[in-house]
Amino acid sequence: MTGPRNWLTTALTRLVAGIAIVVPAALLLGASPAAAHPMPHSVVQLDVYRSSVAARLELPVSDFSRASGIDLTGTAKAQLPSRAAAIRTYLLKHVHPTTAQGTAWRVAIGSMHLSATRQTSTGPYRELTVAAVLTPPAGADVRRFTFDYDVIVHQVVTHVTLVTVRQDWANGQVDGEGATQVGTIELDVRHMKVPALEVDLGPGSAWRGFVAMVGLGGNHILTGTDHLLFLLILLLPAPLAATGGRWTGLVGPRKALARIGGITLAFTAGHSVALAAGSLGRLDIPSWPVETFIAASILVGAIHSIRPLFPGREALVAGVFGLGHGMAFSFVLAEMHLSTGQLATSLLGFNLGIELVQLLLVCLALPSLLVLTRLRVQPVLRLTGAALTGVAALGWLVDRLGLPNPVARAADSAGSHTTLLLVTLALAALAATALTVAARLRTRSRQAAAPDPAPAEPVLSRP
Repeated sequence: MTGPRNWLTTALTRLVAGIAIVVPAALLLGASPAAAHPMPHSVVQLDVYRSSVAARLELPVSDFSRASGIDLTGTAKAQLPSRAAAIRTYLLKHVHPTTAQGTAWRVAIGSMHLSATRQTSTGPYRELTVAAVLTPPAGADVRRFTFDYDVIVHQVVTHVTLVTVRQDWANGQVDGEGATQVGTIELDVRHMKVPALEVDLGPGSAWRGFVAMVGLGGNHILTGTDHLLFLLILLLPAPLAATGGRWTGLVGPRKALARIGGITLAFTAGHSVALAAGSLGRLDIPSWPVETFIAASILVGAIHSIRPLFPGREALVAGVFGLGHGMAFSFVLAEMHLSTGQLATSLLGFNLGIELVQLLLVCLALPSLLVLTRLRVQPVLRLTGAALTGVAALGWLVDRLGLPNPVARAADSAGSHTTLLLVTLALAALAATALTVAARLRTRSRQAAAPDPAPAEPVLSRP
């Protein structure tokens, strides 16, 4: 008779344990904000590449310490490396992506750091951020997998983990700004299990990646204040003639248009060559020398707008300095870890986006440039624009050499006002066009109102 009693005892024990867990969990999950303070959730951000998935784990320190037994609540940033091995071992036991057939992926835990953050519903708290790389077996689909993950929720039953995708080239997510939620991982209180999340990102396509890269390229040139300033500051004196080291007089409209076109095309050629070389060659170049070179190029352009340094050779200078700007563009593609095919498609789309926005800006600026050069206030406007650009360039130059300053921060923030820039250029272009048309109409009306010259009397010859 001991068998049935043991079975009955075991069943009752499990029932009581289940009730002890389910009831508090149900109360906590269903509690109103006034009844319980909401706890911060975890986030797993995924960056999907051709043959692997990079994961960023954002873990509330208090819940992680409770679940793992690794107390990080009083740990300073400098002390984190001493806990790194224990954290890595713990995470490897609780992060298990697999194929649909159940074959395990390889998981590598990388860098980790502590920081202070906040969520809207919970307020400030400390967070442990860990980088991981999830690699499927050879031939497995990187876009479909089972994500068995219970880093915190296996011990903290009220905890919730949000799984999102931040970058997915084949689905058109390339800017890393927004995130698409894939699903949540939490305790199934009915079965007292943490079910794995089935991740299915769909097939994706090269067309989506191409279109997204066109938009990214256009946005990059539009919000890249330094790139815009360099191009515009070289165009500013293009309609002017240089004599004796000074800007004096005007060149003809055709010559001015030829200069503006030459500068634009040369800058395009320079940054396109560097962008292709840096991206396809996968060059590993530090960013700070390139960014410093760009700041110096803007400063040179500003000085040239005040006093001609290379009159008539603006296109050549634009092409040379364009190489540095193109190398900076290539850093954007390098951070995306694309395959060779994706990289070639991205290079075409990204460059096309840059050129379309650049052409739009030049077309908007062109009428104003041609009209302003014929106004008496032209020297004042040119010198003011050049001085402001020079100050911004100096701020960037000092900042990129290691000395942060408010001038650089203010210049960088100008890139967030792209709508205002476009509206201003469009209004200036309309006003300049209206002035030009009005001036021509006045000229024609004067010519029409002028009296015709009296015909000359015929001279009669004597017979």
